[in-house]
Amino acid sequence: MALNRVIIFVFALLVLLLDETEGQSARSKPDRNKVKHVRGDDDDLKTQIEKLWKEVNSLKEMQALQTVCLRGTKIHKKCYLAIEEAKHFHEANEDCIAQGGTLATPRNSDENDALMKYGKISIPEASEWWLGITDMVNEGKFVDVNGIAVSFLNWDRSTKQPDGGKRENCAMVSQKAQGKWKDEVCRDAKKYICEFLIP
Repeated sequence: MALNRVIIFVFALLVLLLDETEGQSARSKPDRNKVKHVRGDDDDLKTQIEKLWKEVNSLKEMQALQTVCLRGTKIHKKCYLAIEEAKHFHEANEDCIAQGGTLATPRNSDENDALMKYGKISIPEASEWWLGITDMVNEGKFVDVNGIAVSFLNWDRSTKQPDGGKRENCAMVSQKAQGKWKDEVCRDAKKYICEFLIP
């Protein structure tokens, strides 16, 4: 609601400013000093308009993030949103990116535990789901979907994970293994949870 008012205000301001500058040029012949002054004013107005548009876009992003947080959950300065449609790793990550986030990547045991609890509630029929972690580029060197090395790892050592070699390059979390991770073939279809950072 407030965002709509801001957009209407910015639009009205633009119309008034354009009318004012057109009216000034139609009323009289400008002398050189006035032209320089008007051009300087135009530059100031353009700068102010650009700032206003940036603010409007920022408000839109915040509103979208709040919507995601309302549909999902907020944990440790992140919002999570469970997606019930099963997709392969790359499709799942692309979907999260299209919504303004990435596949969930726990950075510590608290985040991993919170993510597990949220997953059990949100997608209870799923025994496992994708994480935003892969070793596709360099076997055995796990990174997040942005290519940043992952320092927190929670592999299921009881099943000697990660055990897939070059065939299984994408990480998933398992409810059966109490939140431990396994590596899996990236083309398998799994449900997933998107992660959105809160600024």
